[in-house]
Amino acid sequence: MAASVFTAVPRAPPVAVFKLTADFREDRDARKVNLGVGAYRTDEGQPWVLPVVKKVEQMIANDNSLNHEYLPILGLPEFRANASRIALGDNSPAIKENRIGSVQSLGGTGALRIGAEFLRRWYNGNNNTATPVYISAPSWENHNSVFVDAGFKDIRTYRYWDAAKRGLDLQGLLDDMEKAPEFSIFILHACAHNPTGTDPTPDQWKQIAAVMKRRFLFPFFDSAYQGFASGSLDKDAWAVRYFVSEGFELFCAQSFSKNFGLYSECLAVSWPSSIIPRQMGLACWGVGRALLCRDVWDQWLMSLGLSTNERVGNLTVVGKNTDTVQRVLSQMEKIVRTTWSNPPSQGARIVATTLSSPQLFAEWYDNVKTMADRVLLMRSELRSRLESLGTPGTWNHITEQIGMFSFTGLNPKQVEYMIKEKHIYLMASGRINMCGLTTKNLDYVAKSIHEAVTKIQ
Repeated sequence: MAASVFTAVPRAPPVAVFKLTADFREDRDARKVNLGVGAYRTDEGQPWVLPVVKKVEQMIANDNSLNHEYLPILGLPEFRANASRIALGDNSPAIKENRIGSVQSLGGTGALRIGAEFLRRWYNGNNNTATPVYISAPSWENHNSVFVDAGFKDIRTYRYWDAAKRGLDLQGLLDDMEKAPEFSIFILHACAHNPTGTDPTPDQWKQIAAVMKRRFLFPFFDSAYQGFASGSLDKDAWAVRYFVSEGFELFCAQSFSKNFGLYSECLAVSWPSSIIPRQMGLACWGVGRALLCRDVWDQWLMSLGLSTNERVGNLTVVGKNTDTVQRVLSQMEKIVRTTWSNPPSQGARIVATTLSSPQLFAEWYDNVKTMADRVLLMRSELRSRLESLGTPGTWNHITEQIGMFSFTGLNPKQVEYMIKEKHIYLMASGRINMCGLTTKNLDYVAKSIHEAVTKIQ
């Protein structure tokens, strides 16, 4: 047999957070704890389908007026309008002046990619790959990858985390902005900075905005945790809204994975092969199971009146005037057409239905606050236990940080000890997902951190 045309393809390294989860699943130790994965968990350590989402899904299933026709290329209009509204606020000057637009995307990552692709093609000159893109140090790993894959050649970092004081390096951040070439693109975390959990205060955001305005720097916000971070939609959107009020043109990538619990791309259902049409089964998957290719799977579920796609995000565009925004959207439509062509409807319908109904909105807000409050409680409890144990160092940063993640300050050797000796899985950077803590494992995790810090330097 001739050699494969793909023989020279190197094996890519696994995505760190998903490799960590795979290692956790294979671990047979009863004490194991997963503090790596970026998803909400209940105090029982289980995923949580928001009650309001369950209700809306049932409403959608019972609505005989809905169908599976293509959505517009830019997405479901009522979803796009409501998503941008919660980001910018009901009283946003940009909304009142009709100078915003939006694009429905496949999660927040899809919004980032469409925005990055547009900027590479049309910002600061046509097809300009040389415009510097600044990403915080540290940042979510996908930020770098998205802009590299979009074609940008000059990816830089700006100072953000001060390891010594375990907080924001504001002066370093401002200095890097002052030195950045005009028209550089800055990726800003709207709230709940990933991975540090450290956000600028409103006064600090004002200083950041002042420098960016004077230096003609372009803000691209990533808003993945609105409402989830503090329990307040308004507080978590403060930075984005302030920049808009200051007259900035900007992009804001929104994710509804965390605040709606819509993480998955498709329904996870295992069907007996006996009920699947014979021509649709491609291979055996265990005993009495069939493995379907994605297109066939989608078509079959549609024939049953089901929709498979829930993952949803939004890219909000704020421009100087209506005409500018419409021209931007016309080009983004071209990009979407060759990327995913048309977005899926299910997640967009869930979000749009919820946000457009005062009663459902109130229920959702309560669900979001439930998640935020549990995270805040876990922060307080972990800090209290570490301080009670007399763990070396200061631990106030755990409660001063916000959102899903905490940058613990553990070094790579201490992280390795936690994983190998204590079966507690966390990122090499020392980042932990606070949602992985429960009332049942808090004591064990706190004692393990204490042990790692005192034993391993």
